[in-house]
Amino acid sequence: MYYQRLIEKEIELKLKSSGAVVVAGPKFCGKTTTCMLYQKSFVKLNTKQAIAMARMNPKAMLKGETPRLIDEWQKAPDIWNQIKDDLDFDYQFGKYILTGSSTPADKTEVYHSGAGRIAPLTMRPMTLWESKESKGTVSLSDLFEGGCQFPWDMNTEFTLEDVAFLVCRGGWPISVLAPKEIALEITKNYYSGLFTFEDSENEKFRNKKPEVLRMILRSYARNISTEAAVSTIISDIRQSNERTMDTKTYDNYMEALKDLYIIEDLDAWNPNIRSKVSIRSTPTRHFVDTSVACMALGVSPGDLLKDLNSFGLFFEDFAVRDLSVYASLLCGTVKHYRDNAGLECDAVLHLDDGRWGAIEIKLGGDDLINEGAKSLKMLRKKIVEKSDEEEPSFLLVLTAVGGAYKREDGVYVAPINLLKP
Repeated sequence: MYYQRLIEKEIELKLKSSGAVVVAGPKFCGKTTTCMLYQKSFVKLNTKQAIAMARMNPKAMLKGETPRLIDEWQKAPDIWNQIKDDLDFDYQFGKYILTGSSTPADKTEVYHSGAGRIAPLTMRPMTLWESKESKGTVSLSDLFEGGCQFPWDMNTEFTLEDVAFLVCRGGWPISVLAPKEIALEITKNYYSGLFTFEDSENEKFRNKKPEVLRMILRSYARNISTEAAVSTIISDIRQSNERTMDTKTYDNYMEALKDLYIIEDLDAWNPNIRSKVSIRSTPTRHFVDTSVACMALGVSPGDLLKDLNSFGLFFEDFAVRDLSVYASLLCGTVKHYRDNAGLECDAVLHLDDGRWGAIEIKLGGDDLINEGAKSLKMLRKKIVEKSDEEEPSFLLVLTAVGGAYKREDGVYVAPINLLKP
């Protein structure tokens, strides 16, 4: 069974407007399966023989009917240069599709950026809309147009227990399609196999110690959805594992985690504030899928339900995953805001045309919703009065559970299982 992915529209557009498209993202998020929909010939670099042949004669990998799909191209990085040269000689739209679950081991082997010829796309795990676990009655695009179709929905059938399960299961297609009783075990198996590098052809990963990668992930997970400094995370690693960890080693391992598309921090939004207020630029610590953080710490749905403060941080990471996918489809980005005056916003959705919306992410309940709405209104006032930004298109408190409605003060409230792009 195949569930339609939101990135399909982006792939189709890039194939019509670029010579090649490269779809990157974490292992098992569905890149190859989705890209196979568009190929007329393909080659997979998934065996030692195929990789060796591709490295000896990368140009031969380009032979075949187009669009030509080359899966895990980064295992023979010179393929990138061959495609660039081929497009220089005979430029046609939609000639090649490249997929990869890591960046090249030696980035110096990629001699050209590919700008204007090779269009990059990032594929993430499935959102609730893609996994058919969101009703999709709340549309972000509609909110940007004034919220005329915003529903009133009590949404009583969706519970915190449901959310806790979804957070731990993640958006991996193999887990999404599995029966609920074994889905968590499948995600656990996925996590266990993330750092099996003994036979990796990539020396950069083969030289990494899996236990150190897991150690860093555990500390990262303990600081999920916060602006924890690198020094704080390193200190946590030292204290929790009773071992030394210097900054150089940490940076080296973090580069590997980012190259594997496991870590995905949320950058700070920096509107041009005309005041002495300093905007903090520290990113918020996030994962490409919250289930990785859960597995790193051995957190179960029951554990989340027993500790609502931690649950709130894990849910924020979960919501950012979906918002990042939806924003990309709307030609926008998601960032967070925090200034030295203490004002913050969990997610600012900013579109290429300048429109923006502010989102506070809460588990639910009147107190948390009121708190989120108050913060959003303060942000709107400061940005409008002290920056060149326009009025926000909307203010939204995005919850784990509860109903969808518009408050008297104009702030929207909606649960994540009603959201779509």
